[in-house]
Amino acid sequence: GDLAGIGGNHLIHAARRNVDITVILVNNFIYGMTGGQVAPTTPFGAITTTTPYRNIEHPLQISETVAAAGASYVARWTTAHVYQLIESIKKALTVKGFSLVEVISQCPVQFGRRNRMKEPAEMLRWFLRNSVPLAKAKKMKPEELEGKFVIGEFVNRERPEFTDELNKLIDEVQEHFGLKGE
Repeated sequence: GDLAGIGGNHLIHAARRNVDITVILVNNFIYGMTGGQVAPTTPFGAITTTTPYRNIEHPLQISETVAAAGASYVARWTTAHVYQLIESIKKALTVKGFSLVEVISQCPVQFGRRNRMKEPAEMLRWFLRNSVPLAKAKKMKPEELEGKFVIGEFVNRERPEFTDELNKLIDEVQEHFGLKGE
C-alpha cells in the first residue's frame, strides 16, 4: 500500500526519470501491519477492516502504471512462482535504469482470514488458480481478467538513464561556457 499510496508519486516519477534503482515491491493487498485497512492494491470485493462489507474500488495496477511511466524493466510474479521471481529479481538488478519487480505476496492474518483463506497455503493456491501469463492476458477481454493476476515480464527495454543524461547536460553547458576542464 505504501509504495502505491503515500509513495506513489515518488514511484511513478522515479520510473519516468528512469533513475538507476531497483524496487522490489511486496503487494499483499492490504495495510497488514497497521490493522488491515484497505490499500490502493486491495482487490475489488475484498474485505478489510475499513471495507467490512466489501471493497468497491478497483485496485491500482502497479506494474502496468510503472511500465507506462517509463521504467526500463518491470515484472510481476506471485510468491507461488518462485523460480520466475528469482530470475526477474536477478535481471532487475542488472538493468541500467529504473527496475520494478512486483511480488504478489500472502498476508494470511489481515487479508487471508477476512477473505476466507485462513492458511498461507490457501493463498498460494489462490495465486496459482488466478494467475494469467502476460502473453495469454493480451488475448483476453478486460472482464475475463477481472480478479486475475497478470504475471510475467511487462517491460525490458533500454532507455537513457537520468544521471547519465544529467551528466551529459552538465558537460554540454560547461563546454558552451568554456568551463570544461577547470
